[in-house]
Amino acid sequence: MAHATNGRDSNPKYLGVKVYGFQVVKPGQIILKQRGTQFLPGKNTYLGKDFTIHSKIEGKVNFKYLNKNKKIVEVLPINN
Repeated sequence: MAHATNGRDSNPKYLGVKVYGFQVVKPGQIILKQRGTQFLPGKNTYLGKDFTIHSKIEGKVNFKYLNKNKKIVEVLPINN
């Protein structure tokens, strides 16, 4: 053989949902980390350059389906 197997393991990337539905987030807090756009940013959220979705305001996280294939993450403001 002209090659050998990779003799080491890759570092974990810690992707996935960090804050689940109806939990409270603060502005700038990470809601989820992803590769590509499995989830799209909705109201009061924004997409970072590495496709991380952050909160713009303080509120509760809500996940919903736009259609069969598109999932949206939004932050609903807390009414006092």
